[in-house]
Amino acid sequence: MTRVLNIGSLNIDKTYQIERFVQPKETIKALKYEEFCGGKGLNQSIALARAGAEVYHAGAVGHDGGALLNILNEAGVHTEYIEEMDTVSGHAVIQVDQASQNNIIIYGGANMCLNKEYIDGVLKDFSKGDILLLQNEVSNVAYAIDRARAKGMLIMLNPSPFEDELTEYPLDMIDFFLLNEVEGKLLAEASSADPELIVSLLKEKYPNAAFALTLGEDGSCFFDQKQMIRQEIYKVKAVDTTGAGDTFTGYFIAGMAAGLEMKQIMRQASAASAISVGRCGAAPSIPDMDEVKEMMNGRGSL
Repeated sequence: MTRVLNIGSLNIDKTYQIERFVQPKETIKALKYEEFCGGKGLNQSIALARAGAEVYHAGAVGHDGGALLNILNEAGVHTEYIEEMDTVSGHAVIQVDQASQNNIIIYGGANMCLNKEYIDGVLKDFSKGDILLLQNEVSNVAYAIDRARAKGMLIMLNPSPFEDELTEYPLDMIDFFLLNEVEGKLLAEASSADPELIVSLLKEKYPNAAFALTLGEDGSCFFDQKQMIRQEIYKVKAVDTTGAGDTFTGYFIAGMAAGLEMKQIMRQASAASAISVGRCGAAPSIPDMDEVKEMMNGRGSL
């Protein structure tokens, strides 16, 4: 099986259940407070491992990051490349309202301590044909893209959070973009969120790349210059959407690493994402492959 290297973030998620999102100059009471292990990088590595992929996580934690390492190890993620820095771990402040929607503030912490020497040291152990997964929550992403391309690795980018600096990365080196409709609109520089417009512009702008685009209630789609595959959602009662996109990403890449056909990959990623929406938290909500197979066979809980 193809190896996956995820150079990604490791965060402590501080989650507040609220009636509605707080407004400017307003103070509101939280209904509930919980802490979870998270970060897009950690979530995606756990999803990869629970989907059966051989995944290696590279990144950094602070002196408070013991729980982050523990949950990765328990999931079967290789953690030997993770370093401890003399700072705090990255963390996120998450509001989840009564409609199960969320908004998130991220503090980078140790995630922003990955220098070029560290990235070179990790990449030396990987080679042509291996997969590199990146998000935009760690430092020196552009450098990692450039060095991985020189080694002939397959590069997959989840361009989140989407910030101005991301457009300065060597995005023409990306083989696969995994993104939601908001990120798709921004990456395509589209005038509206119309999926057909986004697809058309992305194909024109990045002719050598392939895309997995999630569209909320409208499902998801895979496309490149040769094909378009659409996937409907598996309907579930939403509890917390945090981490659903990361679950989709992990299961999608695991399917690719296993050599599955794209229709099967899309079904698998969609089912896994649906299960996660029905649970609280990010990493804790990610299902294992047995649960995903049950959902795909119509036996999962709706």
